[in-house]
Amino acid sequence: MARRKEPIPRPGVRYDRHHTRLKTGESERPDGTYSYRWTDLFGHRHAVYARTLPELREKEEQVIVDRHDGIRTSSANMTLNDLYELWKDTKRGIKDSTLQNYKYSYEQHVKPVFGKNLLKHIKRTDVRRFYISLLEQKGLRLSTLDGVHTVLHQVLQIAVDDDIIRKNPSDNMVREMRLVNGNDSERRKALTWEQERLFLDYMKKSARYRHWYPIFCVMLGTGMRFGETAGLRHCDIHTDKKTGQKYISVNHTLVYYNHTHHQKGGCRYTINTPKTKAGIRQIPISDSVWEAFEMEKEYQQIAGITCQSHIDGYTDFIFLNQNGKVFNCTALNKAISRIVRDCNSEILDREGFENDPVLLPHFSCHILRHTFATRAAESGILAPKTLQSILGHSDITTTFNIYVSCDESIKRIEISALDRYMETGERQGNLYKVNIETQGQNEEEETT
Repeated sequence: MARRKEPIPRPGVRYDRHHTRLKTGESERPDGTYSYRWTDLFGHRHAVYARTLPELREKEEQVIVDRHDGIRTSSANMTLNDLYELWKDTKRGIKDSTLQNYKYSYEQHVKPVFGKNLLKHIKRTDVRRFYISLLEQKGLRLSTLDGVHTVLHQVLQIAVDDDIIRKNPSDNMVREMRLVNGNDSERRKALTWEQERLFLDYMKKSARYRHWYPIFCVMLGTGMRFGETAGLRHCDIHTDKKTGQKYISVNHTLVYYNHTHHQKGGCRYTINTPKTKAGIRQIPISDSVWEAFEMEKEYQQIAGITCQSHIDGYTDFIFLNQNGKVFNCTALNKAISRIVRDCNSEILDREGFENDPVLLPHFSCHILRHTFATRAAESGILAPKTLQSILGHSDITTTFNIYVSCDESIKRIEISALDRYMETGERQGNLYKVNIETQGQNEEEETT
């Protein structure tokens, strides 16, 4: 058998032990493996390694493509957690409380395990597997996963913007999860007209819960967020000199969160601007809301309560607990739970289950904002843009897609009105001015 002819050595030409010619940058290591070294545009030296020469040349091709596309090979060993630290240092343009929520979501769910992965190894399938594990193994809801995705997508987008990776492997991943797993986020349902009246009437008549009536009545009558209501001061109530109309000036909100990055640290209150620019607004005060303010003032005078809260230079808050401090959201939600419990128990003791009485559902204080929006839409009096302005939404789709509920009884009233319009050509006025007790009456009594 003919012996393989060895190549004739030539100056500047190198071969491996198998007599295969090595390209520029390639070399055979003493242990028989191979390496490829190159210098980037910034003068930094890099290297990749492989067990065989064909495997090395596959990696070389990827390096050449990356260099051509401008991908930064200097970040080859950067982990997701490394990039997260960069994101924290450069993130601007959001409220501190929002940033703290982002940091909590990442550090609680991403940083311990998934965040240790090298960026160059994270593929779309890895993100999908990670999200599935959060849903199925950790039991997160899709709404919680949405919060995790918000910050993770932003962190990975930095890698795309800085040419560390070509595309964001988390793009549209939550949408995919929703399609696969179904949308588990139940729409927050507003109280019905009957439930709202029951809730207010019960508090107003109850000696035990009457002191809760003012703040809940104001929230139901203005649609303000909890933080806007809790942070309301006496100087935020104004009277128009020309018309005499009283109104609320919403220009700040009260937030309570963990200030871990501050020297003092811990959870405490702070004053923020409203959620959006549209959140800075004026809300006219109705008679019922003004009565609630007067009731709160009278209650505090009788109980000897004075404001003891001083937050970022703000004081003289309207709604105070028995210690003269501003309320927190948890206290209001616990109060609602007790009111719902005692109200329903009283109704069931009096009427029993057989008569199918109206009962209060379990709800949070934010549902009061949804309820205001729904009542306003049902009334047919407020123009959509007016309702949007009162709620402080920058986008009207938020007003109607999220905050306005529609129950079956309302649908029936609207269809009946449409039917009458088609027959007579007469536009109907306020379809909802009629209360629930008159809905069973004839058509003429249902309209105004």
